[in-house]
Amino acid sequence: MRILTAEFIRSCAGPEQFLKGDLPEIAFIGRSNVGKSSLINSLLQRKGLAKVSRTPGKTRLVNLFRITSDDPGLARFVVVDLPGYGYAKVSKALRAQWAPLIEQYLDGSEQLRAIVVLVESRVLSEQDSETIAWLLSVGRPPIVVATKVDKLKMSERFGALRRLQEGLGLVESEGIIAYSSVTGEGRERLWAALKERIRT
Repeated sequence: MRILTAEFIRSCAGPEQFLKGDLPEIAFIGRSNVGKSSLINSLLQRKGLAKVSRTPGKTRLVNLFRITSDDPGLARFVVVDLPGYGYAKVSKALRAQWAPLIEQYLDGSEQLRAIVVLVESRVLSEQDSETIAWLLSVGRPPIVVATKVDKLKMSERFGALRRLQEGLGLVESEGIIAYSSVTGEGRERLWAALKERIRT
């Protein structure tokens, strides 16, 4: 699938700014510093679309992007970049603002077709497990993507992904997609999973 256009729409500080329309939405969520912005840029093949920062926790609003592609089944859609969670240096007050914003989006979006939860391939956090458990409990089963797999040796990959799957309580059929924003590994597999969700 080839991306034709990718444009930033706006940053949302509250639910009144969320989109009202009929375009399918794909949301991305993950722990701060998991490589979310890099993955979005890699997936859409657009450098600098989602801002990459060396400071974790930089995404503090819900950022919306309008995308067009050459795939007839997914010609126009919206990418939703949700705030990263779990960065200790962000104040508790600010973190307390993020959680309701994320929940308001996930609970209220009528066009949300797929949620991608990013977890780091080398480290599983309690917040990752809690996020996935919560999404499952509200009937929003996520696509789970393990990022930064290029940092793992080939001999380490199977064990690392197996530990993630077991730690997250996922069954065999809910496989984790291994992804590298550096090499592009996993890009086609993730698109296939997204298109399957959107078309069902």
